[in-house]
Amino acid sequence: MIAPFDTPAAFEGLDAFSHIWITWQFHHNDIKRHTVSTLTSDKTSIQFRAQVRPPRLGGNQKIGVFASRSMYRPSNLGLSVVKLERVEILEGRVLLIIRGADMVDGTPIIDIKPYVSYSDALIDTASGFAPAAPSVAMVTITALASEQFRQMIDKRSADNSAKTTLITLIAEVQERLIEADIEHIRALIAQDPRPAYRQDEKHKVFVMRYKGVDIHFWQIEPYHLEITKVTRITV
Repeated sequence: MIAPFDTPAAFEGLDAFSHIWITWQFHHNDIKRHTVSTLTSDKTSIQFRAQVRPPRLGGNQKIGVFASRSMYRPSNLGLSVVKLERVEILEGRVLLIIRGADMVDGTPIIDIKPYVSYSDALIDTASGFAPAAPSVAMVTITALASEQFRQMIDKRSADNSAKTTLITLIAEVQERLIEADIEHIRALIAQDPRPAYRQDEKHKVFVMRYKGVDIHFWQIEPYHLEITKVTRITV
């Protein structure tokens, strides 16, 4: 958080909630490439993408942008529910340690609100073209990738004795791999992050970035993906 919104008083009581809503901005979108021009009632021109191709529908079928959760929206706003691990106060600043974010480093945060399960989780609903959770793939890890995971986790865990500062905490949360990250990586790969139109390709390597590493994986058979190696991100 940045001043003046990082005052600890503004977050008092938030740590009693397990999850939070985050409103944020798709700040890397190239508006010119992903919009069309329309005219308003007063003949002024506005730019927005009226229809999109959701990956859930195979990446070819179009639907209206307001019937989707596409990132190319007129408002450029995103909305996510994330797990709140803990609230840290260091050097007079507040840091929220979260898990499950679908954002990138530097994403502008517009607002934060607590997730309230009795009102926010609705049961009797209709979910349009996404009526149920998608099927997940089996994910295996090669011996090489397992050893690379082990080396990276072991090496970085040795730094725990260092004095915690704002900079070291941010670096630890955003870059350091911990044992629990392996299962989170498995869960992400299991949802098959490849483009929908390329999900029939076998033995074609794709790369997913996670914290400070690149995860290389490919498809062996339908619904069977394999992590082949893990490499550190070099600047």
